[in-house]
Amino acid sequence: MNFFKSLYINNFFFYALIGVGILYCIAFIFPALLGAAGYLLLILIAFVLMDILILFLAKNGIDGTRIAPEKLSNGDENAIGINIKNYYTFPIGVKIIDEIPEQFQVRNFEIKRKIKATSQDDIQYYLRPTERGEYVFGNLNIYVISPLKLISRRFTFNKNQMVPTYPSYIQLRKYYLMAFSNNLFQYGVKKIRRIGHTMEFEQIKEYVQGDDIRTLNWKATAKKNSLMVNQFQDEKSQSIYMAIDKGRVMKMPFNGLSLLDYAINATLVLSNVILKKQDKAGMFAFSKKVENRVVAEKRSSQMQKILESLYNIKTDFFESDYSRLYADIKKNINQRSLIILYTNFETLDSLHRQLPYLKGIAKSHLLVVVFFQNTELNEIINSKAVTIQEVYDKVIAEKFAFEKRLIVNELKKYGIYSVLTQPENLTLDTINKYLEIKARGIL
Repeated sequence: MNFFKSLYINNFFFYALIGVGILYCIAFIFPALLGAAGYLLLILIAFVLMDILILFLAKNGIDGTRIAPEKLSNGDENAIGINIKNYYTFPIGVKIIDEIPEQFQVRNFEIKRKIKATSQDDIQYYLRPTERGEYVFGNLNIYVISPLKLISRRFTFNKNQMVPTYPSYIQLRKYYLMAFSNNLFQYGVKKIRRIGHTMEFEQIKEYVQGDDIRTLNWKATAKKNSLMVNQFQDEKSQSIYMAIDKGRVMKMPFNGLSLLDYAINATLVLSNVILKKQDKAGMFAFSKKVENRVVAEKRSSQMQKILESLYNIKTDFFESDYSRLYADIKKNINQRSLIILYTNFETLDSLHRQLPYLKGIAKSHLLVVVFFQNTELNEIINSKAVTIQEVYDKVIAEKFAFEKRLIVNELKKYGIYSVLTQPENLTLDTINKYLEIKARGIL
């Protein structure tokens, strides 16, 4: 039964069979050709049997392996490798049909190669996922064709291989050195680092006159039989939180990715930069309630915590509740922190509805609101209008673009920083803003 499942007839066989059939038809007019047609049919059958023996005599004619990464990077080109080893003693042709995960909606995937006798070939293709989650590859089907090219033998490998898609970890390497570039900014101001208001333990030392008696360590005093005090130093690490709006305003897609996934990718990269700059990175997401919280810390395991939390962000794109966001920040973030809020405002009216809560957050923390330019509107604005409808569309597009700039000014009036960026430049622009704030020492 397995023999018939793996046996496939090639087009070349049908072409040869059609040729023999045409010769039989001509033999009705020229009977002398009837014998030649019969001989050709027998030769064709003999070659088919020979092709079957050549391909099926070896139990394991080839070996194939799909080489997929442990996880895919969302929004990036991910390399998928296929390694094929030819154990036949003759060169073969192969047709590779890999069953791509259904999320990609690829129905015509096919790669053809020729492999020399007793050798191997490495093949690579690329996939760009546009949503997080589990991606299941089906069978890796490899059809082997002998030099006779009459039939194919199918080999199947790597059945049902699951690969999760995480936020864009590829961008981590891309932007890794940005935080340490000496020529990234030319502010013209002196870099100042403000000391934090909390204290970190440094060491235990003997008491000397002038030390704060409130820092006496009674356990150490009892052991040493002399007064010992705890010595503290000003905490240099600052807390940075990324707040991701996962409401309906973040559902808008650009180049296949939603604004939410752009924000998630940027958060992952920025968190890495923050930790490399010796600050504390934390994050949370919100819509109807605040979820996916990671408390700002600078432990070695912090990046993995943030990565897993970003991977698990799920949303039905409800209307975001900024009053709950404000209450949650007031309750859970006591130390003055930098809060980078990823959201989107299309009009001044949409900003004004949430402005009281943003002003409330900005009273206790340094708030940076990151929102998006509509790149499709920019295309309309930059295009030449010919018809009345095109003029109308261009005027409306310019009005919306102008409102975005008004939103920036409105936030600035209340001491709220902002980043207005194109989706594809989000990661770069948010890193720049963080490094600018660090360099100016305004936190």
